[in-house]
Amino acid sequence: MTDQKTNTGADFSRTDPAALEDRIRSAALRPTRQRLALAELLFSNGNRHLTAEKLHSEVLHSGVKISLATIYNNLHQFTAAGLLREVVVDSSKSYFDTNVTPHHHFFHEDEGRLQDIESSELTVLGIPNLPAGTAISSIDVIVRLSKQSS
Repeated sequence: MTDQKTNTGADFSRTDPAALEDRIRSAALRPTRQRLALAELLFSNGNRHLTAEKLHSEVLHSGVKISLATIYNNLHQFTAAGLLREVVVDSSKSYFDTNVTPHHHFFHEDEGRLQDIESSELTVLGIPNLPAGTAISSIDVIVRLSKQSS
């Protein structure tokens, strides 16, 4: 089990801007100024779980001007390109995970925080028979946690 930062997945913490640009190009995306600024914030600190609003706050703090709508659009484009993974914790809250390797999550409800669970630490048993003509493409588990009452 790891906290928000791990050393797996799309970790660009030791890369330069040219490497970020190459990674964006290799995902068939054009490396615009805004995409490069977002990639720098997303990938330069190891693996993270961020909402679009949290990333927008970091963007504003860094002095870059990017609208929240543009951030959402780019996060979804990064996700479709395989650079990010979207983790939906409920119908109104999504996190974007820079760790795109297979893994699961703890969701700390009181803190609004995701924590990685390595896939080797969790076994899913009792999967029902699948409908004809289907196969499992992935299993995503979110274990919801709340603080214990004293």
